[in-house]
Amino acid sequence: MSEFKVNAITNRDGSHGPEVCGVTTFRSSGMTLPSGPTEFRGGRGRMVTYGGYDPSYNNDMNTIDIATTGSAVDFGDASDANNFGSGMASSTRGVFKQGRDGSSPYTTTMEFVTFSSLGGVSDFGDDNGVLQDSSASSADNTRGIFGNGTGYDAKIQFITLASTGDTTEFGTLSSGRYMGGGAGGASPTRGFFFGGLISGQPAGEKIIETVTFASGGEATKFGELTVGRRAIAAVTNNTRAVMCSGDTPATNTMDFITMASEGNATDFGDITRQPAGYGAGGSTSTRGLIAGCSPSPNANPLDFITFSTLGNATDFGDTTYNSYTCGACSDSHGGLAQ
Repeated sequence: MSEFKVNAITNRDGSHGPEVCGVTTFRSSGMTLPSGPTEFRGGRGRMVTYGGYDPSYNNDMNTIDIATTGSAVDFGDASDANNFGSGMASSTRGVFKQGRDGSSPYTTTMEFVTFSSLGGVSDFGDDNGVLQDSSASSADNTRGIFGNGTGYDAKIQFITLASTGDTTEFGTLSSGRYMGGGAGGASPTRGFFFGGLISGQPAGEKIIETVTFASGGEATKFGELTVGRRAIAAVTNNTRAVMCSGDTPATNTMDFITMASEGNATDFGDITRQPAGYGAGGSTSTRGLIAGCSPSPNANPLDFITFSTLGNATDFGDTTYNSYTCGACSDSHGGLAQ
């Protein structure tokens, strides 16, 4: 590493020196200045929630520091009141596909946030797939994918997270299933789809399917959940995916897989809230955070789990609004090189 040595840095009038912002490393021999654009410098570990319902659609957004415990804080507003959204993210940007916007059954709207900002959204593009809500979503640091929903089709669509634009066809799942939102997870190379409800069936499926982000194509079977269900809140680090709660049947079950090897899920523990689905998750390499995973009304809880240990979830705090059926994403989930 090259060294940069100075005796003093001052303003023109000599009164004081400028501030050096970003991540700096001090050593006995000097200081290492940060590199890269500002949005890449430190500050990771954020989760953002988007919209939700209870007792009506809303346009609220919150941000949460996953490493701490405590209540969420306001992050601005979505363009429309919405619920049943889906979130996917790179390390700097989160993209949300709206589900329902309150004025129509479904919407094609996609919006993005910059995690390092103080909040607010910008237009990303439109979903060219079947109009639907409750799509299961996941991402690596380049592509975001989502599939299925209330349309009960098997399509998977993708976007390039660093750009803006409409969706492109990625591939298909083995069957058309209503995922119920949130039921997707990722390793750095693969996206996962957990459970779902086939039209006309009385209970959710156990199937776990996976796709490769770089290639696209048809999903392949990975294994099975311990309890068949839809509306799962999935959280992942590089190694494990934990599938939290769910609906049809309503359950507080959490189970997990090791994403590098195929196989069935294993019991992890239970969420703190009474059985219900439609939550959404965000993650760091050590901790998964679940929002809104509780029956309406007054669904604003936050639960967390520690990936390395098995056991029940722990109360984290609350969102600032009733976030049942919200979308969510984080800047340090399992699909990224943490």
